[in-house]
Amino acid sequence: MNRTVSQKRAAFRALHQDGCFVLPNPWDIGSARVLESLGFKALATTSAGYAWSVGLPDGQVSRAMSLAYIRQIVAATGLPVSADFESGFGVDPEGVAESVRMAVETGVAGISIEDSTGDPANPLRDTDEAVLRVRAARHAIDDCGGDTLLVARAENFFVGKPDLEDTLIRLKAYAEAGADCLYAPGIRTREEIQSVVAAVAPKPVNLLIGPACALTLHEVEALGVRRISLGGSLARAAWGGFMRVVNEIIGRGRFDTLTNVPTNAELNAIFRKIQG
Repeated sequence: MNRTVSQKRAAFRALHQDGCFVLPNPWDIGSARVLESLGFKALATTSAGYAWSVGLPDGQVSRAMSLAYIRQIVAATGLPVSADFESGFGVDPEGVAESVRMAVETGVAGISIEDSTGDPANPLRDTDEAVLRVRAARHAIDDCGGDTLLVARAENFFVGKPDLEDTLIRLKAYAEAGADCLYAPGIRTREEIQSVVAAVAPKPVNLLIGPACALTLHEVEALGVRRISLGGSLARAAWGGFMRVVNEIIGRGRFDTLTNVPTNAELNAIFRKIQG
């Protein structure tokens, strides 16, 4: 389906109105196209998955590299794409605004901004500073037309500071600063999820699902969550299969794990079908 950027952004916003949808995270063109072919309604980039694909740890991708990756995924699919834009690639709110304007120009339907610093000794920005950065992102989007959805992330649980009360304070402040959707990666329990949903209602909440979460899609929806993202989980799954095979080869001289992978013919058939 060929849709304009505005149509994709409108469709993406509509997905947040009711129910709960899964927003998977491709790390390259091939994974994006396969996910689209399987029937997902939108995609999100993954900063971690992309970083690993270019031989870098998460958090060490430059703004230029991130924008090139985002453009690649947007161009590869007809689905709305939301950008994992880390902390906004700016040392101050003005820098965040500049970067967000550049991201909007790629045609993304959404942009997420997190409040982490990348500094293990001081992993979270001061709440007031983080609010200014969210507000700067909001103004930048509005200056570009306002139809790109802004997601604000409170990284407390993700950076080893699992303070639910502070997380809720941050998310409410980000909602008031103009975020359209709120996100606290790392929360896992029903009580934590319900607390976040209630704190920012009626604005939608994104939940990160990883291997530690046993909740089903229907259970998450019943808790009031509007969307589920997988972060780097799909990329980790791919890397996990790769590492299992090569570790068997290097460690035991065995190749039998290669029998559990798709054949060339199977993969070629998938991509021929996608190609049309």
